[in-house]
Amino acid sequence: MEEEEEGSLASFLRWAGELGISDAAITNPPQHCPSRLGYSLCVSHFPHSGGRGLGAVRDLRRGELILRVPKSALMTSENFMQDKKLSIAVNNHRYLSSSQILIVCLLYELSKGKSSKWHPYLIHLPHTYDILATFGEFEKQALQVDEARWVTEKAVLKAKSEWKEANALMEEIKLKSQLLTFKAWLWATATISSRTLHIPWDEAGCLCPVGDLFNYDAPGREPSDPEDKEILSSISSFQVNSISNVENTFTLDAEELDPHSQRLTDGGFEEDVNSYCFYARENYKQGEQVLLCYGLYTNLELLEHYGFLLQENPNDKIFIPLESAVYSSSSWPKESLYICHDGKPSFALLSALRLWATPKNKRKSVGHLVYSGSQLSVDNEIVVMKWLSKTCDSALNSLPTSIDEDTILLNAMDNSQDFCRFMEITKLLSSRDEICSFLKVDNLHDSHDLTDVLVSRKVRRSMDKWKLAVLWRLRYKKVLANCISYCNEILESLLT
Repeated sequence: MEEEEEGSLASFLRWAGELGISDAAITNPPQHCPSRLGYSLCVSHFPHSGGRGLGAVRDLRRGELILRVPKSALMTSENFMQDKKLSIAVNNHRYLSSSQILIVCLLYELSKGKSSKWHPYLIHLPHTYDILATFGEFEKQALQVDEARWVTEKAVLKAKSEWKEANALMEEIKLKSQLLTFKAWLWATATISSRTLHIPWDEAGCLCPVGDLFNYDAPGREPSDPEDKEILSSISSFQVNSISNVENTFTLDAEELDPHSQRLTDGGFEEDVNSYCFYARENYKQGEQVLLCYGLYTNLELLEHYGFLLQENPNDKIFIPLESAVYSSSSWPKESLYICHDGKPSFALLSALRLWATPKNKRKSVGHLVYSGSQLSVDNEIVVMKWLSKTCDSALNSLPTSIDEDTILLNAMDNSQDFCRFMEITKLLSSRDEICSFLKVDNLHDSHDLTDVLVSRKVRRSMDKWKLAVLWRLRYKKVLANCISYCNEILESLLT
């Protein structure tokens, strides 16, 4: 099986090379990589950081061109419309969004089987995805936090609505019955959401063979090399587009460089070479995984659009319940009032709370101090820290499970080869209802022999999705706990 997979992958890379996809910075690649691929990158497996991805064949220098994909090799609605039958049908349904059209095009191309020009690429796409739109009721409830459950429900409803709107077009082009289902639509939706890159001529973006094998690297590091400013000014801005039209653009100007807000971009479509070009975002040693920055995303956004999250995400943030008086006490927008990934309140949240804790008749006179980030007084800071700590503690205690329980549950998921062992590890948890619900959803509650249950691919997939929900809520709780610790440290320093 492994040899067959390797052969299939080699065939895919040969096909990609024939389309002009190249990881050589020069027009004619060296003789040892006549396929145009293998000079800079190779497909490798990274079990602890994204699974299948691209590794460095040689030492790579930050800012170096490492992959070029010509426009003709991109899967775009424009390229799909070369099929006259599809083009005529799409023109009859112009009320559909560009993303819906690209989803239908993908399913239509899939229906062609081996006769499709893109068949070598299509067979290497993942069979399943874990974006929030694929979450069932059980996984949605497992997220526990109202905001996350609301975002999930919204994603599912949006996918169903768009599927129903596109049904007439899919029937007109006579898609096979299995490709007309909501399950097939979800798969195509997830493919477009998690794999498309931004292109300037189509909001839906494009699928990019080989280029979509890069795994994610969250922006968050500051440029450190002296040459970085030159690199920053020479590399094009990079965007990743999703099915919900979420776009993240980072355009860097060396003259206005702010290391705290600007990030090294990784590539983009370049008109002068009519290709999508990718650049190394840092120096890589031979054998290291080469990563790509999709943009600034919280863990919930990563889960919503890409189906994964990060244990340490410098761009993560959580929102806590705030009194209406907190919002009205300052001019900060609501989306800026959050707790950062390390548990510290954002600048805006801390400023808003300091003003809120100030008598109304004095707020105008101290506003300039608040907006400069200054403490107003020891008493004011004590009020703010006590309130913030209490609010985080209430939010933490309102959730059905604790940090310790979620940690035990995750360990059981990771270390159990069968459900008997899983049940043994988790028997002391108070969250037995959740485990029973999982058994019921997967029709395991009436099973008399659970020894081989986790061997089932279906059950393992279901548990993997459950695990993502638990990972997200655990990270959420840890941020709350870290904020409580932060507040207590400040209080201790103020009261001694």
